[in-house]
Amino acid sequence: MNECILIIDDEALMRSIAAKMLKNAGYDVIQADNGKTGISMASQMKPDLILCDIMMPELDGFDVLQSLNKNQETAIIPFIFLTARTERVDFRKGMEMGADDYIIKPFNHSELLNAIQGRLKKNEIRKVSFTKALQNLDNLANSSKDEKAELKALIASRKIRHVKKKQILYYDGDQPMGIYLILDGCIKTIKFSDDGREFMTGLYKTDNYLGVNALLLNEAFKETAIAVEDATVCLLPKDIILSLLTRYPAISQQFLRMLSNNIAEKEDQMLELAYNSVRKRLAQVLLRLNKQSDDPRLLKISREELAGMAGMAMETVSRTLTNFKDEGLIDKKSGHITILELNRLEKIKN
Repeated sequence: MNECILIIDDEALMRSIAAKMLKNAGYDVIQADNGKTGISMASQMKPDLILCDIMMPELDGFDVLQSLNKNQETAIIPFIFLTARTERVDFRKGMEMGADDYIIKPFNHSELLNAIQGRLKKNEIRKVSFTKALQNLDNLANSSKDEKAELKALIASRKIRHVKKKQILYYDGDQPMGIYLILDGCIKTIKFSDDGREFMTGLYKTDNYLGVNALLLNEAFKETAIAVEDATVCLLPKDIILSLLTRYPAISQQFLRMLSNNIAEKEDQMLELAYNSVRKRLAQVLLRLNKQSDDPRLLKISREELAGMAGMAMETVSRTLTNFKDEGLIDKKSGHITILELNRLEKIKN
């Protein structure tokens, strides 16, 4: 059976052009001339991918995507905006809501087919095992089988998003659409000083949740999130998470514990910046990274990232790392730091 593509666009000519290209490439095509009809067809026919215009009467493309995201059966369908709008704010809004890609009108045959083929292949990747993520959810919902079952169903039904190294996941000031569960890779959160210097406020890895603070405090993100390396994340929608927190006190308590830990860690960072010496600050950063590392005592991190976390100049980081190496505390090669003397590093005086 051929893969089925749903085109939602109020412009008949545009639908006709796209449909002809897709049919010639061997796809089955169904069409909707407005958002309401498109949502209905997606729910009934479960296409393999959806192409949707943004500017449409009654329900625009954002409304369509939001509605599809509320249904577990349609939320996992790859969704590509087909639009003449090129504003950065529209792109960011769509990606935060869960869109997989943008195709700018007018487009050619190769652009359309390459985008569709790429997204269909990536959708196969989502079938990879979610074992680690589900084990992590078990820890959140350790008192009820119903809690575990509902959380697992939520994760399994969500689309995954691939974030390239140095790509922005969200910006300081953006409104949260939900919380992110990191399935693979590493994401950092940063703040910028008035003179443009970057300060790293957090480092999040596989099985970590990102955006809990903003969700629970009902406020905009106060940090910018950037991929340190290629990462895979799953967005858990705000309304669904808040519903779960209301219905399941055990889950609510766990998320409140996460919020408290995040706040406590940031308070510790502020105190270190205010009162600790350069050596002490860098040692504390290395010790924090060591606790988060999958390979104890072996850290993969750049001087730039260390400088951001410690609130230091890169030259100071380089000099201090060299001193630590000369003292036999660490070894460093090609962006990797090996902690040789953990106890001595912990005992560095201020």
